[in-house]
Amino acid sequence: MKVTVNTPNKTYDIIINKLPEIKLDKKVAIITNPKVSGLHINYLTNRLKAKELHIITLPDGEEYKNWQSIEYALNRLFDAKFDRNSALIAFGGGVIGDMTGFAASIFLRGIEFIQIPTTLLAMVDSSVGGKTGINNKYGKNLIGSFYQPEAVYIDTHFLSTLPKREFAAGMAEIIKMAIMFDKEFFDKIKKGSLSLEEMIKRSVELKAMVVNQDEKEKGIRSVLNYGHTFGHVIENLTDYKTYLHGEAVAIGMVMANELSKELGFLSKEEANEIKEVLEKHNLPTDFKIKDPENFYEHFFLDKKTADNKIKFIIPEKIGQYKIVKDIEKDKVMKVLKKFSR
Repeated sequence: MKVTVNTPNKTYDIIINKLPEIKLDKKVAIITNPKVSGLHINYLTNRLKAKELHIITLPDGEEYKNWQSIEYALNRLFDAKFDRNSALIAFGGGVIGDMTGFAASIFLRGIEFIQIPTTLLAMVDSSVGGKTGINNKYGKNLIGSFYQPEAVYIDTHFLSTLPKREFAAGMAEIIKMAIMFDKEFFDKIKKGSLSLEEMIKRSVELKAMVVNQDEKEKGIRSVLNYGHTFGHVIENLTDYKTYLHGEAVAIGMVMANELSKELGFLSKEEANEIKEVLEKHNLPTDFKIKDPENFYEHFFLDKKTADNKIKFIIPEKIGQYKIVKDIEKDKVMKVLKKFSR
C-alpha cells in the first residue's frame, strides 16, 4: 500500500508494507532510543545498506525532547564528519521522529531524513507531514520547523512489541481523523470492521489530503489539532510524565466536545458516542482540573494562539469540523469547571 504526499516543495511516498531493502550511497545516522534499538535495530540494519552507518541513541521520553538531546545528536554528526550529502533515519516513535526531523532541518541548513516510525501514533500522525520540533518550559513543540522527509516506511511488524497503552494512544489519533473528516470511517472503527493496516492507510490518506492542501498550517491543517489545544495543557500541567500524548489528546477531544455542546453544535448523543469509542479503545476520557483559571491561561502559551485569541477545533458533528475563535471566556470556563468537580 502506498500513499503520496505532494507539497509545494516536495513529493514523497508513504509505504505501508514490510520494510524493504533501503540502499543509501552516503553516510547515514540512525537516531533511535534504547528501547527501540534493543528490540528492533537488527531488523532495520539487516535491510539497510549505506556507505557508512552510525547509530545515535537518545534517551526515551517526552521530557528528553529538548535542546540537550538535539545538541548531543548534532555533535555526534559533526564528530563523524557528516556533510550535506549525508542522511538521517528517524527510528522510533513521535519524539524520535520530531527530534530527528528537527536535527536534519538545522544541520548544515538541512540534510535528508527518512521516517521509520515504530509506534502506531507515529505511523498515523507525526511521521507524516513534516512537523518537527522540541519542547521547552513554555510548552510542547514551540521550537521547530516544517521539514518534509524523503520517505516514510510503515511496517506493522514493530507494533508486535508495542505496549497496550502506546497502541491505545495511536488509536486516539486514528479516531480523531475519523471524527474530523470521515463519518463512515468512524462508524467502521466503532463496529471494529477494519484491519489494522486498513485503519492506518485511511488515517494516512486523510493526513496526506490535509498536508497536500496546507503544508504549514495556515488553514485546514489546524483541524488536526482537535483535542490538542486542551491536551497540550494537560501534558504541560503534568510535566509530560502522567499521560502519553495520545491519552492527553483523547481527554482533550472529550473537553472539546463539551465546548462544542456548550456552543450548540455537537449533540449529546454524538458526544457520548465519541466518548464510548475512546473508552472502548482503552483511552482515558476524564481529567481533574485543579485550577480552571490556571488551565485557561495555559491556552495562551500554545503556538496556535494568535493575536491573544484562542482557536479551538471542535466537531460540529461526527465527520464535520468547525474552527471557532473569539469565544467568551465564561463559556470556556464553564466547560473547564465541569472537569474540576
